[in-house]
Amino acid sequence: MSSSVRKVIIMGAAGRDFHDFNVYWRDNPAYQVVAFTATQIPDIEGRVYPPVLSGPRYPEGIPIHTEEELPELIKAHGVDLVALAYSDLAYATVMHKAALVNAAGADFVLLGHENTMLKSSKPVIAVCAVRTGCGKSQTSRAVVKILRALGKKAAAIRHPMPYGDLAKQVCQRFAKLEDLDLHECTIEEREEYEPHIMAGNVIFAGVDYGKILAEAEKEGDVILWDGGNNDTSFYRPDLYITVVDPHRPGHELAYYPGETNLRMADVVVVNKMGTAKPADVDTVLSNIATVNPGATVIKCNSPLTVAEPGAIKGKRVLVVEDGPTVTHGDMPYGAGYVAAQQFGAAAVVDARPHAVGSIKETFAKYPHCQEVLPAMGYGDKQIAELEQTINAADCDLVLIGTPIDLGRMLKINKPALRVIYELEEQQPGQLEAAIRKVLQ
Repeated sequence: MSSSVRKVIIMGAAGRDFHDFNVYWRDNPAYQVVAFTATQIPDIEGRVYPPVLSGPRYPEGIPIHTEEELPELIKAHGVDLVALAYSDLAYATVMHKAALVNAAGADFVLLGHENTMLKSSKPVIAVCAVRTGCGKSQTSRAVVKILRALGKKAAAIRHPMPYGDLAKQVCQRFAKLEDLDLHECTIEEREEYEPHIMAGNVIFAGVDYGKILAEAEKEGDVILWDGGNNDTSFYRPDLYITVVDPHRPGHELAYYPGETNLRMADVVVVNKMGTAKPADVDTVLSNIATVNPGATVIKCNSPLTVAEPGAIKGKRVLVVEDGPTVTHGDMPYGAGYVAAQQFGAAAVVDARPHAVGSIKETFAKYPHCQEVLPAMGYGDKQIAELEQTINAADCDLVLIGTPIDLGRMLKINKPALRVIYELEEQQPGQLEAAIRKVLQ
Protein backbone atom coordinates (compact mmCIF):
# COMPACT_ATOMS: atom_id res chain seq x y z
CA MET A 1 0.00 0.00 0.00
CA SER A 2 1.33 3.44 -0.92
CA SER A 3 2.56 5.60 1.94
CA SER A 4 0.49 8.42 0.46
CA VAL A 5 -2.74 6.59 1.32
CA ARG A 6 -4.42 8.39 4.21
CA LYS A 7 -5.81 6.33 7.09
CA VAL A 8 -9.36 7.19 8.11
CA ILE A 9 -11.72 6.57 11.02
CA ILE A 10 -15.42 7.26 10.51
CA MET A 11 -17.35 8.40 13.59
CA GLY A 12 -20.95 7.24 13.39
CA ALA A 13 -24.06 5.71 14.90
CA ALA A 14 -24.94 2.91 12.46
CA GLY A 15 -26.46 5.05 9.74
CA ARG A 16 -24.89 7.98 7.93
CA ASP A 17 -21.42 6.54 8.61
CA PHE A 18 -22.12 3.39 6.60
CA HIS A 19 -23.71 5.36 3.75
CA ASP A 20 -20.78 7.77 3.50
CA PHE A 21 -18.38 4.84 3.47
CA ASN A 22 -20.30 3.11 0.68
CA VAL A 23 -20.54 6.12 -1.62
CA TYR A 24 -17.33 8.05 -0.88
CA TRP A 25 -14.68 6.05 0.96
CA ARG A 26 -15.13 2.40 -0.08
CA ASP A 27 -13.67 2.55 -3.58
CA ASN A 28 -11.44 5.59 -3.08
CA PRO A 29 -7.80 4.43 -3.39
CA ALA A 30 -6.53 7.58 -1.69
CA TYR A 31 -7.95 6.42 1.65
CA GLN A 32 -7.95 3.35 3.88
CA VAL A 33 -10.73 3.20 6.48
CA VAL A 34 -9.30 1.42 9.52
CA ALA A 35 -12.34 1.59 11.82
CA PHE A 36 -15.78 2.92 12.54
CA THR A 37 -16.67 4.27 15.97
CA ALA A 38 -20.21 4.13 17.34
CA THR A 39 -22.33 6.06 19.84
CA GLN A 40 -26.00 7.06 20.54
CA ILE A 41 -27.28 3.53 19.84
CA PRO A 42 -26.71 0.66 22.33
CA ASP A 43 -24.72 -2.44 21.35
CA ILE A 44 -23.47 -1.21 17.97
CA GLU A 45 -19.80 -1.47 18.89
CA GLY A 46 -18.01 -4.81 18.85
CA ARG A 47 -19.46 -5.73 15.45
CA VAL A 48 -17.70 -5.74 12.09
CA TYR A 49 -18.87 -3.96 8.96
CA PRO A 50 -18.96 -7.15 6.89
CA PRO A 51 -17.02 -7.94 3.70
CA VAL A 52 -20.28 -8.23 1.72
CA LEU A 53 -20.66 -4.49 2.32
CA SER A 54 -17.07 -3.30 2.74
CA GLY A 55 -15.99 -4.61 -0.68
CA PRO A 56 -12.83 -6.19 -2.08
CA ARG A 57 -10.49 -3.56 -0.64
CA TYR A 58 -11.57 -4.72 2.84
CA PRO A 59 -11.75 -8.54 2.64
CA GLU A 60 -11.95 -8.93 6.43
CA GLY A 61 -14.48 -6.16 6.92
CA ILE A 62 -13.98 -3.13 9.16
CA PRO A 63 -14.16 -3.21 12.97
CA ILE A 64 -16.64 -1.03 14.87
CA HIS A 65 -15.38 0.39 18.19
CA THR A 66 -16.89 2.64 20.85
CA GLU A 67 -16.37 6.34 20.31
CA GLU A 68 -14.62 6.51 23.69
CA GLU A 69 -11.72 4.60 22.14
CA LEU A 70 -11.17 7.23 19.42
CA PRO A 71 -7.94 8.89 20.74
CA GLU A 72 -6.29 5.51 21.27
CA LEU A 73 -7.41 4.28 17.85
CA ILE A 74 -5.97 7.37 16.15
CA LYS A 75 -2.58 6.79 17.71
CA ALA A 76 -2.57 2.99 17.36
CA HIS A 77 -3.33 3.09 13.62
CA GLY A 78 -1.50 6.30 12.71
CA VAL A 79 -4.77 7.82 11.55
CA ASP A 80 -4.56 10.97 9.39
CA LEU A 81 -8.24 11.85 9.08
CA VAL A 82 -11.42 11.44 11.13
CA ALA A 83 -14.81 11.97 9.48
CA LEU A 84 -17.85 12.78 11.61
CA ALA A 85 -20.88 11.03 10.11
CA TYR A 86 -23.88 11.11 12.43
CA SER A 87 -26.55 13.63 13.33
CA ASP A 88 -28.42 15.60 15.98
CA LEU A 89 -25.37 17.07 17.66
CA ALA A 90 -25.16 20.50 19.30
CA TYR A 91 -22.59 22.71 17.62
CA ALA A 92 -20.49 22.82 20.80
CA THR A 93 -20.46 19.03 20.85
CA VAL A 94 -19.25 18.87 17.24
CA MET A 95 -16.34 21.16 18.01
CA HIS A 96 -15.42 19.33 21.20
CA LYS A 97 -15.08 16.23 19.03
CA ALA A 98 -13.03 18.18 16.50
CA ALA A 99 -10.72 19.38 19.27
CA LEU A 100 -10.28 15.83 20.55
CA VAL A 101 -9.39 14.58 17.06
CA ASN A 102 -7.01 17.47 16.34
CA ALA A 103 -5.30 17.04 19.70
CA ALA A 104 -4.68 13.38 18.83
CA GLY A 105 -2.94 14.50 15.63
CA ALA A 106 -5.59 13.89 12.95
CA ASP A 107 -7.58 16.14 10.63
CA PHE A 108 -11.35 16.47 11.17
CA VAL A 109 -13.84 16.55 8.28
CA LEU A 110 -17.59 16.79 7.60
CA LEU A 111 -18.52 15.56 4.11
CA GLY A 112 -20.88 17.75 2.11
CA HIS A 113 -23.89 16.67 0.07
CA GLU A 114 -22.07 16.83 -3.28
CA ASN A 115 -20.04 13.82 -2.14
CA THR A 116 -22.85 11.86 -0.48
CA MET A 117 -26.16 12.39 -2.33
CA LEU A 118 -27.14 9.78 -4.92
CA LYS A 119 -29.11 10.74 -8.04
CA SER A 120 -32.39 8.97 -8.82
CA SER A 121 -34.03 8.41 -12.19
CA LYS A 122 -37.37 9.27 -10.52
CA PRO A 123 -38.51 12.51 -8.86
CA VAL A 124 -37.33 12.67 -5.24
CA ILE A 125 -39.12 14.37 -2.37
CA ALA A 126 -37.00 14.54 0.80
CA VAL A 127 -38.50 15.08 4.25
CA CYS A 128 -35.84 16.15 6.75
CA ALA A 129 -35.78 18.19 9.96
CA VAL A 130 -33.72 20.46 12.18
CA ARG A 131 -33.97 18.04 15.17
CA THR A 132 -35.24 14.58 15.81
CA GLY A 133 -38.89 14.54 16.90
CA CYS A 134 -40.02 17.55 14.85
CA GLY A 135 -42.65 15.55 12.98
CA LYS A 136 -40.97 14.12 9.88
CA SER A 137 -43.00 10.93 9.93
CA GLN A 138 -46.40 12.62 9.93
CA THR A 139 -45.16 14.97 7.21
CA SER A 140 -44.01 12.00 5.13
CA ARG A 141 -47.41 10.36 5.55
CA ALA A 142 -49.08 13.57 4.40
CA VAL A 143 -46.84 13.67 1.31
CA VAL A 144 -47.70 10.06 0.42
CA LYS A 145 -51.42 10.79 0.83
CA ILE A 146 -51.15 13.75 -1.54
CA LEU A 147 -49.18 11.71 -4.09
CA ARG A 148 -51.78 8.95 -3.98
CA ALA A 149 -54.57 11.49 -4.57
CA LEU A 150 -52.62 12.75 -7.59
CA GLY A 151 -52.42 9.22 -8.99
CA LYS A 152 -48.75 8.67 -8.11
CA LYS A 153 -47.26 5.74 -6.22
CA ALA A 154 -44.59 6.63 -3.69
CA ALA A 155 -41.74 4.32 -2.77
CA ALA A 156 -40.62 5.47 0.65
CA ILE A 157 -36.99 5.03 1.71
CA ARG A 158 -36.21 5.40 5.38
CA HIS A 159 -32.96 6.62 6.91
CA PRO A 160 -30.92 3.57 8.05
CA MET A 161 -31.44 1.80 11.35
CA PRO A 162 -29.34 -1.38 10.91
CA TYR A 163 -29.19 -2.59 14.49
CA GLY A 164 -29.01 -6.32 13.74
CA ASP A 165 -26.97 -8.51 11.40
CA LEU A 166 -25.61 -6.04 8.84
CA ALA A 167 -25.08 -8.71 6.19
CA LYS A 168 -28.81 -9.51 6.34
CA GLN A 169 -29.83 -5.85 6.22
CA VAL A 170 -28.23 -4.77 2.94
CA CYS A 171 -31.62 -4.02 1.34
CA GLN A 172 -34.92 -4.46 3.17
CA ARG A 173 -38.46 -4.09 1.83
CA PHE A 174 -41.49 -3.72 4.09
CA ALA A 175 -44.98 -4.05 2.61
CA LYS A 176 -46.87 -5.89 5.37
CA LEU A 177 -46.62 -6.18 9.15
CA GLU A 178 -45.21 -9.70 8.86
CA ASP A 179 -42.15 -8.21 7.17
CA LEU A 180 -41.28 -6.49 10.46
CA ASP A 181 -41.08 -9.88 12.15
CA LEU A 182 -39.21 -11.39 9.20
CA HIS A 183 -36.49 -8.76 9.54
CA GLU A 184 -36.51 -8.96 13.36
CA CYS A 185 -37.16 -5.23 13.69
CA THR A 186 -36.57 -3.36 16.94
CA ILE A 187 -39.09 -0.95 18.46
CA GLU A 188 -37.21 1.97 16.91
CA GLU A 189 -37.43 0.43 13.44
CA ARG A 190 -41.10 -0.48 13.83
CA GLU A 191 -41.91 3.10 14.89
CA GLU A 192 -40.74 4.30 11.49
CA TYR A 193 -41.84 1.46 9.21
CA GLU A 194 -45.19 0.42 10.68
CA PRO A 195 -47.11 3.68 10.06
CA HIS A 196 -46.18 3.50 6.37
CA ILE A 197 -47.31 -0.13 6.16
CA MET A 198 -50.60 0.65 7.93
CA ALA A 199 -51.21 3.43 5.40
CA GLY A 200 -50.70 1.00 2.52
CA ASN A 201 -47.22 2.23 1.55
CA VAL A 202 -44.13 0.21 0.68
CA ILE A 203 -41.01 1.31 2.54
CA PHE A 204 -37.38 0.36 2.02
CA ALA A 205 -34.39 0.59 4.37
CA GLY A 206 -31.11 -1.15 5.13
CA VAL A 207 -27.41 -0.39 4.65
CA ASP A 208 -26.56 -0.05 0.94
CA TYR A 209 -28.61 2.89 -0.29
CA GLY A 210 -27.49 2.49 -3.89
CA LYS A 211 -29.04 -0.97 -4.04
CA ILE A 212 -32.05 0.22 -2.06
CA LEU A 213 -32.68 3.06 -4.52
CA ALA A 214 -32.49 0.66 -7.47
CA GLU A 215 -35.17 -1.54 -5.91
CA ALA A 216 -37.40 1.38 -4.91
CA GLU A 217 -37.27 2.82 -8.43
CA LYS A 218 -38.83 -0.43 -9.72
CA GLU A 219 -41.95 0.19 -7.63
CA GLY A 220 -42.49 3.92 -7.23
CA ASP A 221 -43.35 6.82 -9.50
CA VAL A 222 -41.81 9.10 -6.87
CA ILE A 223 -39.07 8.40 -4.32
CA LEU A 224 -39.85 9.70 -0.85
CA TRP A 225 -36.83 10.11 1.40
CA ASP A 226 -38.07 9.73 5.00
CA GLY A 227 -35.20 11.16 7.02
CA GLY A 228 -33.86 10.25 10.44
CA ASN A 229 -32.78 12.51 13.30
CA ASN A 230 -31.84 15.80 11.61
CA ASP A 231 -29.66 14.18 8.97
CA THR A 232 -29.50 15.43 5.40
CA SER A 233 -30.96 13.44 2.51
CA PHE A 234 -29.02 10.51 1.00
CA TYR A 235 -30.63 11.31 -2.37
CA ARG A 236 -30.58 14.49 -4.44
CA PRO A 237 -34.09 15.89 -3.97
CA ASP A 238 -36.30 17.70 -6.44
CA LEU A 239 -38.28 18.99 -3.45
CA TYR A 240 -36.52 19.46 -0.11
CA ILE A 241 -38.93 19.69 2.85
CA THR A 242 -37.50 20.56 6.27
CA VAL A 243 -39.60 20.35 9.44
CA VAL A 244 -38.95 22.71 12.38
CA ASP A 245 -40.31 22.58 15.93
CA PRO A 246 -41.35 25.76 17.79
CA HIS A 247 -41.28 23.77 21.05
CA ARG A 248 -37.48 24.02 20.69
CA PRO A 249 -37.00 27.57 19.37
CA GLY A 250 -33.45 28.35 18.30
CA HIS A 251 -32.49 24.71 17.82
CA GLU A 252 -32.91 25.17 14.07
CA LEU A 253 -29.66 27.19 14.11
CA ALA A 254 -27.77 25.28 16.77
CA TYR A 255 -27.59 21.59 15.80
CA TYR A 256 -25.63 19.67 13.19
CA PRO A 257 -26.67 19.11 10.46
CA GLY A 258 -30.15 20.53 11.08
CA GLU A 259 -29.21 24.02 9.98
CA THR A 260 -27.93 22.55 6.72
CA ASN A 261 -31.40 21.12 6.12
CA LEU A 262 -32.96 24.48 6.90
CA ARG A 263 -30.67 26.34 4.51
CA MET A 264 -31.25 23.79 1.69
CA ALA A 265 -35.04 23.61 2.10
CA ASP A 266 -37.48 24.51 -0.65
CA VAL A 267 -40.32 24.16 1.86
CA VAL A 268 -40.13 24.65 5.64
CA VAL A 269 -42.91 23.06 7.66
CA VAL A 270 -43.39 24.78 11.01
CA ASN A 271 -45.10 22.02 12.99
CA LYS A 272 -46.94 21.78 16.34
CA MET A 273 -48.01 25.42 16.20
CA GLY A 274 -51.28 24.72 17.99
CA THR A 275 -49.46 23.80 21.20
CA ALA A 276 -46.45 26.16 20.96
CA LYS A 277 -46.00 29.57 22.58
CA PRO A 278 -46.54 32.46 20.14
CA ALA A 279 -43.18 34.00 21.09
CA ASP A 280 -41.42 30.72 20.29
CA VAL A 281 -43.18 30.51 16.93
CA ASP A 282 -42.01 34.06 16.17
CA THR A 283 -38.41 33.10 17.01
CA VAL A 284 -38.51 30.16 14.63
CA LEU A 285 -40.13 32.17 11.82
CA SER A 286 -37.54 34.92 12.24
CA ASN A 287 -34.67 32.42 12.05
CA ILE A 288 -36.12 30.85 8.90
CA ALA A 289 -36.37 34.27 7.27
CA THR A 290 -32.76 35.03 8.21
CA VAL A 291 -31.07 31.95 6.73
CA ASN A 292 -33.53 30.90 3.97
CA PRO A 293 -35.77 33.82 2.98
CA GLY A 294 -36.70 32.16 -0.32
CA ALA A 295 -38.26 29.06 1.23
CA THR A 296 -42.00 28.47 1.23
CA VAL A 297 -43.13 28.39 4.87
CA ILE A 298 -46.09 26.14 5.68
CA LYS A 299 -47.61 26.58 9.14
CA CYS A 300 -49.01 23.38 10.61
CA ASN A 301 -50.58 21.89 13.70
CA SER A 302 -50.10 18.36 15.00
CA PRO A 303 -53.54 17.53 16.43
CA LEU A 304 -53.79 14.58 18.82
CA THR A 305 -56.47 11.92 18.84
CA VAL A 306 -57.13 9.17 21.38
CA ALA A 307 -59.71 6.41 20.98
CA GLU A 308 -61.16 7.01 24.46
CA PRO A 309 -60.12 10.48 25.66
CA GLY A 310 -62.60 10.28 28.54
CA ALA A 311 -60.62 7.36 29.98
CA ILE A 312 -57.69 9.70 30.70
CA LYS A 313 -59.59 12.27 32.79
CA GLY A 314 -58.77 11.99 36.49
CA LYS A 315 -56.38 9.06 36.01
CA ARG A 316 -52.79 8.64 37.12
CA VAL A 317 -51.03 7.92 33.84
CA LEU A 318 -47.64 6.57 32.87
CA VAL A 319 -46.56 8.33 29.66
CA VAL A 320 -44.39 6.38 27.21
CA GLU A 321 -42.81 8.55 24.52
CA ASP A 322 -40.78 8.03 21.33
CA GLY A 323 -37.28 7.13 22.52
CA PRO A 324 -35.02 9.26 20.26
CA THR A 325 -37.24 12.35 20.64
CA VAL A 326 -36.97 12.50 24.43
CA THR A 327 -33.39 11.23 24.74
CA HIS A 328 -30.83 12.74 22.35
CA GLY A 329 -33.62 14.89 20.88
CA ASP A 330 -33.59 16.82 24.21
CA MET A 331 -37.39 17.04 24.45
CA PRO A 332 -38.60 16.55 28.04
CA TYR A 333 -41.99 15.40 26.71
CA GLY A 334 -43.80 14.34 23.56
CA ALA A 335 -47.30 13.68 22.24
CA GLY A 336 -48.23 11.40 25.14
CA TYR A 337 -47.53 14.06 27.75
CA VAL A 338 -49.40 16.72 25.75
CA ALA A 339 -52.40 14.35 25.55
CA ALA A 340 -52.25 13.73 29.32
CA GLN A 341 -52.50 17.47 29.94
CA GLN A 342 -55.08 18.08 27.21
CA PHE A 343 -57.46 15.32 28.32
CA GLY A 344 -57.29 15.98 32.06
CA ALA A 345 -55.03 13.34 33.62
CA ALA A 346 -54.86 13.71 37.39
CA ALA A 347 -51.11 13.10 37.43
CA VAL A 348 -48.22 11.86 35.32
CA VAL A 349 -46.46 8.99 37.11
CA ASP A 350 -42.68 9.04 37.46
CA ALA A 351 -41.24 5.84 35.95
CA ARG A 352 -37.70 6.37 37.23
CA PRO A 353 -38.09 4.51 40.55
CA HIS A 354 -39.25 1.43 38.65
CA ALA A 355 -36.66 1.53 35.82
CA VAL A 356 -34.39 -1.49 35.42
CA GLY A 357 -31.24 -2.30 33.44
CA SER A 358 -30.62 -0.19 30.35
CA ILE A 359 -33.81 1.81 30.98
CA LYS A 360 -32.36 2.95 34.30
CA GLU A 361 -29.11 3.80 32.50
CA THR A 362 -31.07 5.83 29.94
CA PHE A 363 -32.60 7.98 32.68
CA ALA A 364 -29.12 8.54 34.14
CA LYS A 365 -27.72 9.55 30.74
CA TYR A 366 -30.63 11.89 29.94
CA PRO A 367 -31.60 13.59 33.22
CA HIS A 368 -34.07 15.91 31.46
CA CYS A 369 -36.39 12.86 31.11
CA GLN A 370 -38.19 13.24 34.42
CA GLU A 371 -41.90 12.83 33.69
CA VAL A 372 -41.96 10.46 30.71
CA LEU A 373 -40.61 7.01 29.91
CA PRO A 374 -38.55 6.75 26.70
CA ALA A 375 -39.66 3.76 24.60
CA MET A 376 -36.17 2.32 24.27
CA GLY A 377 -36.12 -0.97 22.40
CA TYR A 378 -32.91 -1.54 20.44
CA GLY A 379 -32.88 -5.28 21.11
CA ASP A 380 -34.73 -8.12 22.84
CA LYS A 381 -33.09 -7.49 26.20
CA GLN A 382 -33.93 -3.79 26.21
CA ILE A 383 -37.48 -4.48 25.06
CA ALA A 384 -37.89 -6.86 28.02
CA GLU A 385 -36.52 -4.21 30.38
CA LEU A 386 -38.95 -1.64 28.99
CA GLU A 387 -41.84 -4.04 29.57
CA GLN A 388 -40.66 -4.73 33.13
CA THR A 389 -40.40 -1.02 33.86
CA ILE A 390 -43.92 -0.30 32.55
CA ASN A 391 -45.46 -3.19 34.46
CA ALA A 392 -43.78 -2.20 37.73
CA ALA A 393 -45.12 1.37 37.61
CA ASP A 394 -47.98 2.25 39.96
CA CYS A 395 -50.50 3.88 37.62
CA ASP A 396 -54.10 3.61 36.41
CA LEU A 397 -53.37 3.89 32.70
CA VAL A 398 -50.44 3.71 30.27
CA LEU A 399 -50.56 6.47 27.66
CA ILE A 400 -48.47 5.51 24.62
CA GLY A 401 -47.17 8.43 22.57
CA THR A 402 -45.00 6.34 20.23
CA PRO A 403 -45.83 5.97 16.51
CA ILE A 404 -46.70 2.27 16.96
CA ASP A 405 -48.93 0.18 19.18
CA LEU A 406 -46.51 -1.09 21.82
CA GLY A 407 -49.21 -3.49 22.97
CA ARG A 408 -48.34 -5.71 20.00
CA MET A 409 -44.75 -6.09 21.23
CA LEU A 410 -45.13 -5.84 25.01
CA LYS A 411 -47.39 -7.61 27.49
CA ILE A 412 -48.63 -4.60 29.44
CA ASN A 413 -50.40 -5.54 32.68
CA LYS A 414 -52.66 -2.48 32.89
CA PRO A 415 -55.01 -0.52 30.60
CA ALA A 416 -53.26 1.32 27.77
CA LEU A 417 -54.24 3.94 25.19
CA ARG A 418 -52.43 5.14 22.08
CA VAL A 419 -52.00 8.78 21.09
CA ILE A 420 -52.26 9.35 17.32
CA TYR A 421 -51.00 12.52 15.65
CA GLU A 422 -51.11 13.74 12.05
CA LEU A 423 -50.09 16.83 10.11
CA GLU A 424 -52.69 19.59 9.70
CA GLU A 425 -51.93 22.57 7.48
CA GLN A 426 -53.32 25.84 8.80
CA GLN A 427 -53.78 26.90 5.18
CA PRO A 428 -54.70 23.66 3.37
CA GLY A 429 -53.28 23.03 -0.09
CA GLN A 430 -49.81 24.55 0.25
CA LEU A 431 -48.01 21.22 0.50
CA GLU A 432 -49.93 19.84 -2.46
CA ALA A 433 -49.04 22.92 -4.51
CA ALA A 434 -45.34 22.40 -3.82
CA ILE A 435 -45.58 18.73 -4.77
CA ARG A 436 -47.48 19.50 -8.00
CA LYS A 437 -44.59 21.73 -9.14
CA VAL A 438 -42.17 18.81 -8.78
CA LEU A 439 -44.44 16.45 -10.71
CA GLN A 440 -44.82 18.96 -13.54
